Amino acid sequence: MILNDKDSKHFPKMNPGAFTFLLALISGTSGYYYDDYDYNIPLSIYGRSSPNCAPECNCPESYPTAMYCDELKLKSVPMVPPGIKYLYLRNNQIDHIDEKAFENVTDLQWLILDHNLLENSKIKGRVFSKLKQLKKLHINHNNLTESVGPLPKSLVDLQLTHNKITKLGSFDGLVNLTMVHLQHNQLKEDAISAAFRGLKSLEYLDLSFNQMSKLPTGLPVSLLTLYLDNNKISNIPDEYFKRFNGLQYLRLSHNELADGGIPGNSFNVSSLLELDLSYNKLKNIPTVNENLENYYLEVNELEKFEVKSFCKILGPLSYSKIKHLRLDGNRLTHTSLPPDMYECLRVANEITVT
Repeated sequence: MILNDKDSKHFPKMNPGAFTFLLALISGTSGYYYDDYDYNIPLSIYGRSSPNCAPECNCPESYPTAMYCDELKLKSVPMVPPGIKYLYLRNNQIDHIDEKAFENVTDLQWLILDHNLLENSKIKGRVFSKLKQLKKLHINHNNLTESVGPLPKSLVDLQLTHNKITKLGSFDGLVNLTMVHLQHNQLKEDAISAAFRGLKSLEYLDLSFNQMSKLPTGLPVSLLTLYLDNNKISNIPDEYFKRFNGLQYLRLSHNELADGGIPGNSFNVSSLLELDLSYNKLKNIPTVNENLENYYLEVNELEKFEVKSFCKILGPLSYSKIKHLRLDGNRLTHTSLPPDMYECLRVANEITVT
């Protein structure tokens, strides 16, 4: 175990790789996907453009089913020839999508429209639901005020981050939807509560950087990753997180949580591997299950360390599985830590204090 002070190198937050690791089919590389991942690899590395391509775009001969139309100052969707499955239209000035925009490519699988000027009223008809094989739809950094739809049942990954969304339509019937990114919008809990009911495959939901003051109801029990950081949440309903079948990654940092708003066993969830409660107003360490591996509590108002928050009992086979523990930015010091902490946290790799 390494006990570090605040000047030591901070270990990174764990990433749920099972759900954010996406194969970069088009670039020929693989890596972790984030909503601001840089796809802008110079097209020159792909060589000549295929003749089956819009004249202003690039369809690399090495990836003939991909069409790149990035950073061309386009104001509308160009002609998309048959055979294209992966369409990139990032960093343009597209402000509308006609209902017939994708009529030639009903087998389109990826549609990436990040960094444009799209508004809901200018996305016509059932333009997306006609794409019966669409798996990935990204409309990050646009001017949407509500979620887009209707959407096809084939959809797996939906990203609508960095918009002005205050209203969500129903996602009912999207049986394959696994990942939804809605961070950096203007959503309140009432707008969220009914939207996700009925989804049985959703595993990843990011609602960070919104305007929630309460936890939304009706979230799918299938969730494995739930990000709620940077909102205004002040309390946790009793046993709220125990309804999820296998929740593993939970972030509630940068909220307004205090001791009085957290029932005793709120986070005592056996499936939970990572819990982030940093940048709140906690004075006591909330009790967690012995299976938790990464616990982030930095920048709260913690005054004491209670071993019972991590270990109900101590023994040869009874101990916490904590590997990383952040306690810096609180009122704790090395000398205030109880001696039996080391027996409880015997497998910890790093603990950061003060």
